[in-house]
Amino acid sequence: MVKIVEPSYRILTPINGKEILQHIEKIARTCYKSEDRITEDGESAKKLIKSLIELGHTAMIEHYSISVQFTTDTGFLKDITRHRLASFAAESTRWCNYSKGKFDNQISVIKPVNIQEGSREYEIWLECMKNIEKSYMEMAELGCAPDQMRMLLPHSTKTDINITANIREWRHIFKIRLFGHAHPSIKQLLDPLLKDFQKEIPILFDNI
Repeated sequence: MVKIVEPSYRILTPINGKEILQHIEKIARTCYKSEDRITEDGESAKKLIKSLIELGHTAMIEHYSISVQFTTDTGFLKDITRHRLASFAAESTRWCNYSKGKFDNQISVIKPVNIQEGSREYEIWLECMKNIEKSYMEMAELGCAPDQMRMLLPHSTKTDINITANIREWRHIFKIRLFGHAHPSIKQLLDPLLKDFQKEIPILFDNI
């Protein structure tokens, strides 16, 4: 039976907003030789980094990176990997054999955000997923390799993907992927992630 999974994410990098700002401040002040202006309470870091962002001198915020794991569909994966200044590690359908016990002998798919559950469209989608799983398992019984069977897998296939990017690139990703014609499945996860960043790391994401 096809397993339907809700999309999710978790931040892998320990987040301490004050320490992140102070780390960036130490690096940025090298440019001005103004290390003497650093204050232990972190207020000097907030002031400096806010000014840097307003001036567009965002190269300094490249000096801190954050890793996030997303549980999402392969459509998300195809879009997000267009960002060249990030690093990616994704679940590989070439090596993962979903007919094995470690995957509960089933294909996992992400519940679509843009198809209403209970609708006729949803029924068609679900029936298609079941048929794909049936064909996948039939190929497995024939002794096919995962890189043969994955030719059947749809965009809805669940995948875990780890993304590591520096602060500047995360800002760019949010600006590109949360507005305009960005895909709903990306917006579904990046919107709450941005809110988490805004809550935990002041200044750096406030103006998005």
